[in-house]
Amino acid sequence: MKKILIVATGGTIASMPQEDGLAPELSGQDLIQRVPELKGLCDITTVQPMNIDSTNMHPRDWLTIASVIAERYDEFDGFVILHGTDTMAYSAAALSYLLQDSPKPIVLTGSQQPMAAPFTDAQLNVYQSIIFALNPCSFDVNVVFGSQVIAGTRAHKQRTMSFNAFSSMNYPVLAYIRGDKVVWFGLMEPDPAARTRRALKRYTKLDERVIVLKLTPELKPSILGLLKDDYDAVILETFGVGGIPDYNHHAFRRAIFEWTDSGKTVVLTTQVPEEGLNLGVYEVGHAFAHHPGILQGEDMTTEAIVAKTMWALGQSREREAIEGLFSQVINHDHTPTS
Repeated sequence: MKKILIVATGGTIASMPQEDGLAPELSGQDLIQRVPELKGLCDITTVQPMNIDSTNMHPRDWLTIASVIAERYDEFDGFVILHGTDTMAYSAAALSYLLQDSPKPIVLTGSQQPMAAPFTDAQLNVYQSIIFALNPCSFDVNVVFGSQVIAGTRAHKQRTMSFNAFSSMNYPVLAYIRGDKVVWFGLMEPDPAARTRRALKRYTKLDERVIVLKLTPELKPSILGLLKDDYDAVILETFGVGGIPDYNHHAFRRAIFEWTDSGKTVVLTTQVPEEGLNLGVYEVGHAFAHHPGILQGEDMTTEAIVAKTMWALGQSREREAIEGLFSQVINHDHTPTS
């Protein structure tokens, strides 16, 4: 019988009503006991490294979760992380970079309604996550939610209340769960032997000094100067496919170049959720396409860009090394330029 490790971290799935609203209370063992359909499927062990609202999830918590899995990696056939939905996409992306090329499945799931609620989605999500973790073709970091399997770097919380909370951004859903079956996208099952050609690569460092800025009309470029003491990298969500204002004598261009010329990193992405960045289309983006220290997020999610930037800067301070790490395709995180 296969062995699955449940890593419970809190979130809505574990919440109970409190005086001021829902808050995590149930343990991982409590949650598993409320899904009787799991009995006899596999040998389940639960651990509880934290029990928090995922709004309070911090990069150091990503490192803790990764450490729990890595330290017990050889004992289990798969891992299911019970997590709050609000920051699940960030955590799934972070684990994709901290635990790369895993030949064993690492699954994140949670729910939009608490496990104790009368009309909850929690039981089905937990059950389907275990079904996916037991599948012989499953590997790497994925989100299983609402009967869909999404690559860990492509998940984005699109809805605040509906049970189909997550979308796969700019990449196909990997599989669907139908009953107790995993139906792979296009009915093409991965080769189980592919797992044997993979070896887990673990990383233990992140640079948390990363911030996201969203361009809005009349945002002042001087804001970059205010951030220089607290952050090593800025992720700038541009307009459209990469538009950055060039009024006021190219004030934004000068501020961004000054930031990168000081040794810091800028990652350009788009605030449009789908289809990605292309700095070569308009004059207002072209000047940034090849400047040293400016990375391009292409069709990555902002959540993945945040996690990848923290990971890349955690491994090196050398500009060329950071660019090399960031450009790698990891767990389907971006579509390579042809």
